[in-house]
Amino acid sequence: MHKTKGQFFYRFATDNDLNALVSLENTCFEYDKLSKRSFRHWIKASHGILVLAETIGNDENASELVGYGLVWCHKGTRLARLYSLAVNPKWRGKNIASELLTELETETLQRNRYYLRLEVSKSNYSALSLYKRLNYRVFGEYSDYYEDHSDAFRMQKQLLRKQPSDFQHATNWYQQTTEFTCGPASLMMAMNSLDNTILMEQGLELDLWRESTTIFMTSGHGGCHPIGLANAAKKRGFNTKTFINQQTPLFIDGVRSSHKKQIMESVHQQFVEQAETLGVDIEYCDINQSQLTKFLSEGYTIIMLISTYRLDGKKVPHWVTITGFDDLCFYVNDPDLDAKYQLPIDCQYLPISRDNFDKMSMFGSGKLRTAVAIKLPNDKLN
Repeated sequence: MHKTKGQFFYRFATDNDLNALVSLENTCFEYDKLSKRSFRHWIKASHGILVLAETIGNDENASELVGYGLVWCHKGTRLARLYSLAVNPKWRGKNIASELLTELETETLQRNRYYLRLEVSKSNYSALSLYKRLNYRVFGEYSDYYEDHSDAFRMQKQLLRKQPSDFQHATNWYQQTTEFTCGPASLMMAMNSLDNTILMEQGLELDLWRESTTIFMTSGHGGCHPIGLANAAKKRGFNTKTFINQQTPLFIDGVRSSHKKQIMESVHQQFVEQAETLGVDIEYCDINQSQLTKFLSEGYTIIMLISTYRLDGKKVPHWVTITGFDDLCFYVNDPDLDAKYQLPIDCQYLPISRDNFDKMSMFGSGKLRTAVAIKLPNDKLN
């Protein structure tokens, strides 16, 4: 990468830049400095991106290093981290930090990392302003994070953004209105994407939950059973296919009460019997990515159960709507919005790499994998 923007030149670092990088680091930071050894490592590291900004030299003046940015691409994931960003104080106010970050984002995306994360001191107001202006969102905090014991915000930007027009059909987003109705919210998004006369509103959300709830879960209100959701879609005129990789009652592994287990087993059996009456297709198989893409290509919309562990560190079953796919990712609409840290756009067309998707789409010690595919009958298609 070699780019000239205005009076500055942007390029990758080499070993010849080590002394200048150390000098700049000492000028910019009092604590948490990178050493010459660290810079040498990141210049050579295949998972590192170290971009420099320098003045454009001429016959009279040599070029001068004025800033750098370093990104660390996490191995085995689609995440990257902004490790350090520095601009010489005498050159600040000339948009160098913004340009460095833009170049780093481009290079990060080219390496198939779709989320760029960073940490920034809560007291660094100029950096916070820059990151917010470039659409980074706060998603967490660290206490006593830096050497001077200051606290830090954790921020993230989704680099890969898909538009509804990129997919076979648009999937409007709906935010679940309770902590336990992710299943109905996801099903409503799926149904609305096929039939826009179906209004996504709380009344329908709660109706669907009552029709498909497991009654109990490990704590709190019950979640939604895949066959229950499929039955609810079938009652509303959709052809439905349910995929489950186990035939035993679901979600009871973490339930200690024998009474609750008995109720959940009864509910499971009722859903199975109701599905037979309604003509809901149940396939007891471990649905794979090839099957998912086949059904999506055939016009089905699919909701799938995932474990939220890779999203928020909690091992909670959670329903999402699959909105599309490509060679690298599946894309989902997540009905659960964290209003403290997220905007609605952060929950729409989320890219999940195919390797991560396989891991996310299993829940519990029994590695439950389940999905519901729905489609309008041919006589209802436009």
